[in-house]
Amino acid sequence: MLRKLFGRDADAISSKEEGIVARLVEKHRRLVVEGGHVNTKSEPGYASSHAFFEQLAQAASALFPLDKASRSYRSAFTINYRALFPDESRTYRVDVFEASVEQHAVIWVNGDKFEFTQEAMQRAEVLQQKWSDLDAVLKNWGKADGRAIKKSDLQDAMKRLDVAWASFEQKYISELIDIEEKARRLVVQAIQHEHALRRLESGGGCRREELQQLPEYCEEQRRLVRCIAHLNSVANQRRKGRDDLGVDILSHAVATLQRCSAAERAGTSSEAYSAARILATDVVNAFEAMRAYLREVERCLEQVDPHLCNNEGLVTRLVDWEESWEVGTRYVRHEQLLDSLCELVAAMRVAQRLEPRLEAMCEECDVELFLVLPRIIWLHFLGRPERFQELVRSILPQRFGDAKAARPGGCCAELETFLGRFRAASDLLADAIQQPPSRGADTASAHDAVFEVLLKRVIVGPGEDVYEAFPLGGRRRQAQASVEDLMHELERWSIELQRYCPEDWNQCSAILIQCLTGGIQKPKDVQFHV
Repeated sequence: MLRKLFGRDADAISSKEEGIVARLVEKHRRLVVEGGHVNTKSEPGYASSHAFFEQLAQAASALFPLDKASRSYRSAFTINYRALFPDESRTYRVDVFEASVEQHAVIWVNGDKFEFTQEAMQRAEVLQQKWSDLDAVLKNWGKADGRAIKKSDLQDAMKRLDVAWASFEQKYISELIDIEEKARRLVVQAIQHEHALRRLESGGGCRREELQQLPEYCEEQRRLVRCIAHLNSVANQRRKGRDDLGVDILSHAVATLQRCSAAERAGTSSEAYSAARILATDVVNAFEAMRAYLREVERCLEQVDPHLCNNEGLVTRLVDWEESWEVGTRYVRHEQLLDSLCELVAAMRVAQRLEPRLEAMCEECDVELFLVLPRIIWLHFLGRPERFQELVRSILPQRFGDAKAARPGGCCAELETFLGRFRAASDLLADAIQQPPSRGADTASAHDAVFEVLLKRVIVGPGEDVYEAFPLGGRRRQAQASVEDLMHELERWSIELQRYCPEDWNQCSAILIQCLTGGIQKPKDVQFHV
């Protein structure tokens, strides 16, 4: 029947061509059309569109194999797009057609607005006009009651579509490449500043400590950190995406490491500064890991997804950087708080030796540890508030220096009362331990014994008699009752420490456990990922 529709020899269609066109018409009939437009979004819509455009390319090659629009422009595409368009053959990609349908003049990448040119939008409109023409021809093909559609009509419609498609594809992909290049500019800028730092590090023969004194080096470091912070704000969707973590955190970390080294050279035990060294090292290592990533990614920039949050390697590095620098901004940047943390870690190491069960809890991250940990912090604060006040203040700021404070900068009245109860219970326990007096006993040793009793009590809980090992004498019952009352009140304060700001408490407890178990453990990358 199809042959009867052609009136001239030029329009004669062979049986082979007839089969090709019949398959094209059938694929066209299966397109999912909604609201007058081809639906390419749904799974069935995309599948039917892909099948049709594949058949269209085959039909065009069969009906007019030589007369096609040039696609030599593809040689100028980037590697990524040359993988999608590997040669100059006819390819009608669904995503290109979809872009011509939607005609979005504006796209947003990494929070920035980019606009396609008016020419690109005009070419999209032309492509849609030529598609409408071909769509009409295919709808009427083979209808006996309609106008006879000639082979030349179909060829002309397909040729015009091919020219319009190539025209739009060239403009759209070229502008998309420009947009993607601009979107990657954040990474490129960071790479440039990392380059500048390396030049300064390798050019003058200066040690790292001396470099930190050079204004030019400090400025490049500041620029690089600012670039990393900007990258973090647009790409790090796993965490907060903070952009307020500045170079001062790195400066404090470097200064802290120098302070630790100087103290150790002067004979101070390395244990006293272990927490400070661990946290400061983590800040520096996270920065160096970001630098290493930038050096690696420079070799394969075209593989970087312009939507930066889609780059797994980059996001992993930024997550590590934000976590480390967030801890740094809270602890490393504040010397008094860091000293207080170091004191606590050192004190807890002593506690581990006194009560080995605490060490086992830390190693295994036992659930019981998270009940014991706030008790230990409070116990050390109550025993020496001047040493541990900054740490407790960082978690419970409302208990210090506010309108309820007993004195400027001191504890609130309720906390002062708690301190008073601790002193009374300690004195009563000390008196009990000294009766009867033992050889060589003195007030200092009695207070050490008191703290040991209280420490064991907060670690093992009420289920075990920790008083048996100490000679409490005739005041045992009174002293024990006073301590148990104190422990009961301690639970309320421990709950407040954990619940007032759970995020601050979780961060603090995680740091303590990491410092007590040998440092912050992070998985090492086996292979570089973009």
